[in-house]
Amino acid sequence: MLQVKIVNRSPYPCPAYATPQSAGLDLRASLEEPVLLKPLQRAMIPTGLYIALPAGYEAQVRPRSGLAAKHGVTVLNTPGTIDADYRGEIRVILVNLSDQPFEVVPGERIAQMVIARHEQVEWEPVDELDATERGAGGFGSTGKK
Repeated sequence: MLQVKIVNRSPYPCPAYATPQSAGLDLRASLEEPVLLKPLQRAMIPTGLYIALPAGYEAQVRPRSGLAAKHGVTVLNTPGTIDADYRGEIRVILVNLSDQPFEVVPGERIAQMVIARHEQVEWEPVDELDATERGAGGFGSTGKK
């Protein structure tokens, strides 16, 4: 299991996996009072969490399906990326895409965070790319199957 250093300045427990097979850890709103999101309004919600990921890893902040399905509230920059060298507070940009106001209350689970390994690339400039069956087809070019 990957060890990640965390500073938790929120009044809530550190994020934990809900089940043994969960990929995401729930992030909670670390608020002193509720935040009202009007329709189409967005807000940066603090979590009170600070992490130090090892090199070669990132944290992805993703929406919670329940908030999206039931309330039309989602993470605006999905997925939000937390780089291994970032040491600031994890904050979540929530947006209310519904036609009803939504109140974010202290301690509410507002997003999920997935830790993932990644690679950096070194570009190799060439004049042409190898041919493939698909070629330059995109945006639905493979059709329905």
